[in-house]
Amino acid sequence: MPPTDARLTHLDDTGAANMVDVSAKDITTREATAEGYVRMKPETLEMILSGNAKKGDVIATARIAGIMAAKRTHELIPLCHPLALSKVAVDIEPDASLPGLKVTAYAKLAGQTGVEMEALTACSLACLTIYDMAKAVDRGMVIQNVRVLSKSGGKSGDWTAA
Repeated sequence: MPPTDARLTHLDDTGAANMVDVSAKDITTREATAEGYVRMKPETLEMILSGNAKKGDVIATARIAGIMAAKRTHELIPLCHPLALSKVAVDIEPDASLPGLKVTAYAKLAGQTGVEMEALTACSLACLTIYDMAKAVDRGMVIQNVRVLSKSGGKSGDWTAA
């Protein structure tokens, strides 16, 4: 149960949405990791891994899309702060048990606000790019379980998903 003083930080006392003022916060190293999966037919996964997708290298393109998306999170999600990210990494690995691809995105900075949204945006856009590049052969792909795995830094400290 949340503490009795818990409230949504982006709403003022009247319920109006506002960007949170982070100017009084300490500058600390902040990191976040997110993950997501794209489930697909085994033959779609094989096509991607063999480099035979008609649109080109699916994994490399999705990785670049995720990195670009992290840098533009503030343009995509209302009330997010523009951040000077020091590191964004997107890893995409095959998972035969799905079958499909596991996407892991990492974001880091030294700043006054966290980078969870940047990691989630990178992961989400990488997954969407995979779907876009392979949808001609597999419209039934499923993007699933996009979530924050961990975050560190700031007053609220470290957090890891169970």
